[in-house]
Amino acid sequence: MAVTMELIKELREKTGVGIMDCKKALNECDGDLEKAIDYLRKKGIATAKKRGGRATSQGQIQAYIHAGGKIGVLVEVNCETDFTGKTDDFSAFVKDIAMQIAATNPVAVDRDRIPAQLLEREREIYATQAKEMGKPEKVIEKIVEGKMKKFYSEACLLEQPFVKNPDITVQDYLNELIAKTGENIVIRRFVRFQLGESDEQ
Repeated sequence: MAVTMELIKELREKTGVGIMDCKKALNECDGDLEKAIDYLRKKGIATAKKRGGRATSQGQIQAYIHAGGKIGVLVEVNCETDFTGKTDDFSAFVKDIAMQIAATNPVAVDRDRIPAQLLEREREIYATQAKEMGKPEKVIEKIVEGKMKKFYSEACLLEQPFVKNPDITVQDYLNELIAKTGENIVIRRFVRFQLGESDEQ
């Protein structure tokens, strides 16, 4: 399929990526728009990894109150420059992340920040369930790993499907912003309050 200027513009509007990169992606993917978006997303991930070590001391803290004042979220997202931290794209991202946290109640930003005792408890529960179903020892470990993968996709903010577009994860959404801004961006921390919940949660 021929790569037209209209197609390049459409890809640019959907991804916010530069024209030359859009053209290259479409050429690599034989003019297939969806494949080109995936191609750029993967490229964004590569770019994000390269930027991962750069300092992030700017950004925003936003609050989001949901459900008639019954759920509240505070989230901090950091970037490299004050300029990026004040853009509409960045503000919209922080707001979306606060809404995501309100809706999905993640345990932590990523796997590294989930308490070890919680992971151990989950593994024990899944192993016990599998044993009670009479599964052999070799199969139990596979079942536990499968269930842990599902647990991570619910408990880790970055691994959750993005509520506004479940075809991508929060990590994908973050990578798109990193590719667009050219900066290292980090979801630093969050706190979520729900009316009536106990302090132990």
